[in-house]
Amino acid sequence: MFNPQLTVFVRVADLGSFNKAAESLYISPTAVMKQVNALEKHLDLTLFVRGRRGVTLTPEGQVIYRYARQMFETSAKAVQEARAAADFAATTFCVGTSILNPCKPFMDLWNRLSGQFPGYRLHIVPFEDDHQGILNEIGALGVKFDFLIGACDSRQWLDRCRFLPLGRYHHCIAVPRDHPLATRGKLTIRDLYGQTLMMVKRGDSPSVDRVRDEIERHPAIRIEDTSQFYDLEVFNRCAQTRQPLMTLDCWAEVHPSLVTLPVDWDFTIPYGLLYQLDPIPDVARFVELAKALTRP
Repeated sequence: MFNPQLTVFVRVADLGSFNKAAESLYISPTAVMKQVNALEKHLDLTLFVRGRRGVTLTPEGQVIYRYARQMFETSAKAVQEARAAADFAATTFCVGTSILNPCKPFMDLWNRLSGQFPGYRLHIVPFEDDHQGILNEIGALGVKFDFLIGACDSRQWLDRCRFLPLGRYHHCIAVPRDHPLATRGKLTIRDLYGQTLMMVKRGDSPSVDRVRDEIERHPAIRIEDTSQFYDLEVFNRCAQTRQPLMTLDCWAEVHPSLVTLPVDWDFTIPYGLLYQLDPIPDVARFVELAKALTRP
């Protein structure tokens, strides 16, 4: 991690002799002198005063010696920390979490499976829900995260990761708390007549497309397309425009100004464990154990 000539230089300075330095380094005295001469030429400095009884550092040599020692200590610390980081990475599952994709379902799995991974720890990695950047986050599986939890039948997501279903979330409707529909215990589709419903545009999620198919059978409901993937701005727009928003029951607490209402239908979307396309052995083993837990 540093100029190897410095090693020879420091050894000569410590022992005060080219011959003793050569013996300790298992090289010839000539090789030692060549290394020191090359370093002096490179630095354009005289580092030693040569004498019959050995060598001593010049004033400029003392400065180089002091900093060389500091470099050795820093280098040793860097290697130590790097090895510790490697050990940590080898025995750690990194789990992504965000407001719309919280890691709690993973924690429920981990509480049941952690005994199969003695010595393993979890590292929770927060990320932002950004509709423009979520595909990059999915693509970071295996690099930034080992696992994510999310509602997923997105074709674009599934091109970038593997998916183990754990359950299903229900499609619901969110409205501002002072909206006329907010006091209803449960909505019917006719309650949406005359409303403009915000929802994900067609084409990426079969589950969402089935809901759209049903809503489009009711021309009294207008549809406003949102971005392909939700972020907090979608919920903010719902609060600002007072337009109902297609949402999921797992997002009921995402925005404090909105209330989430169930609807008298059976539309759901799978949620589960997202992991890299080519998982490392311990990730693959965790997934297989999780599959066994979820089998009927």
